[in-house]
This record gives sequence, C-alpha cells and structure tokens, in this order.
Amino acid sequence: METSTREKGSTISRVMEIVEAVAKAERPPSPADLACLLNIPKPSIHRLLNQLEADGYTQTNMRGLIIPGLRMHGVAWGVLHSERFSAARRVILEQLTEQIGETCGIAIPHGSEMIYYDRVQSDWPLQLNLQVGSHTPTWCTASGKLYLSSLPKQRRQKIINHLPLRQYARNTIIDIDELDANLGEIKSGKIATDNEEFVDGMVGCAVPIMDSDARLCACLFIHAPVLRKSLDQLLDYGDILHAAAAELSSLIDGPDSAAG
Repeated sequence: METSTREKGSTISRVMEIVEAVAKAERPPSPADLACLLNIPKPSIHRLLNQLEADGYTQTNMRGLIIPGLRMHGVAWGVLHSERFSAARRVILEQLTEQIGETCGIAIPHGSEMIYYDRVQSDWPLQLNLQVGSHTPTWCTASGKLYLSSLPKQRRQKIINHLPLRQYARNTIIDIDELDANLGEIKSGKIATDNEEFVDGMVGCAVPIMDSDARLCACLFIHAPVLRKSLDQLLDYGDILHAAAAELSSLIDGPDSAAG
C-alpha cells in the first residue's frame, strides 16, 4: 500500500514537472529534452506525454515538439482570473485609468494573436469598445508588437514571415522588413505604439509586464481617439505605465500575491 502511494505521488509529481517545464519553455521542447531536463526515463516520459496529450494538456506540433494544449491554457487563464489576483489588479488598472483619463488594460499573447485579458474603461462616450476575451492581431496593435519584439530574433522572423499582414487601418505596416525594423526599435525602447494601425483615428501604447525570469508574460496598454489625445501625449505617460506594470509583475511572482 505504501509503495503504491509513493509511486502514485511520484507519477503526479512528474506530470506536474512536465506541465511546468512545457509552460515555461522558451522554445517547445522535444520528449528527449524533457527526459533529460527532468531526469525521467524515456519510456516514462513518452507514456506521461501521451496521457497529457490525450487529456488535452499538451499537444505535439508538426515538428514533434511539445506545446501547451487547450486545457493548459484554460488552467493558466483560470489562475490569472482567480479572486486573489483580480482585486489588486483591478485597483491598479482603475488608478491608472483615473490618472490618464483613458482606457487601460492588459493583453496576453495567444499564438499569433493577443487576447484582451482585463480592462478598465474611461468615462468618455467616444472610445474603442473591445470586450474582455477579444482577439486582436499582433502586427498592428501596440501590445501585439510589444510581444513580437520580445521574442528571440530567429523565432520572431519566422513568425512575421507567416503573418497575413492585413491592412486594418491607414497606417498598418504590411511590409515585413518595415515591421521587423519597427519591432527592433520597440525592443530597444521597451514601449510599443499603435499609430492608427489597428483602427483609424485610434492611437495606443503598451509596456511589458514581466515575470521573475524577466520574460514578457503580458502587456499593459492604453489607447485613445486622436480627437482627444495624440500619440505623443500618450507616450508622455510612459513612466506611469512602467510603474504600474512593475506593480502588476509583483502580483504574479510576489510571495504575498495570494493575499491580494
């Protein structure tokens, strides 16, 4: 009985280690990579990965590498939305919206798109009304371009080479070389802009929310109609945005986040 309990505990621990490794991997690992990293015998890693894939927690891509599945994304989404994080997060966004006077929010990367994860809307009647859960393109939004700029150059190039680069607005960048140059500038400046690239008459900017490993895990954005604020005026709030992003980062990794 004791041996059976120990084996069950060991299997559960190994499964959680695999899930954690896949979730944190900078690049999709192979089964052999995971076996080596986690010191799990190859027959065991294949058996556990087969079970995780059958249950929807992982997927195998066309190159045979392991990527998060829909259920793993669902778990991450649920944790981020849990009550212990939401109250403190909302306070930060509400204070930011009050200071700036424009809609502020958080977007998270999801494949080649961004998802509106949370937002606090301004009181102005004229504004862009994208609901939480909305999907937006990466190449013509401030948050999306910020995410792309954070990727290793080779991976970034591979992604933008396969983006549809549809013309959404008057200033949408649809040339690959021009987009890549813009992403390089964003990487250096640590702030991204949307200069009427997603919606005509709307400008925005975004800064990174980093995890404890200094990797971008989400983007803090603001946007406004040009009738009310210019892009330069939004950029003047850069320091305030970075300070709020640092507070949001501490909620993700801070030891007292559960008390929020």
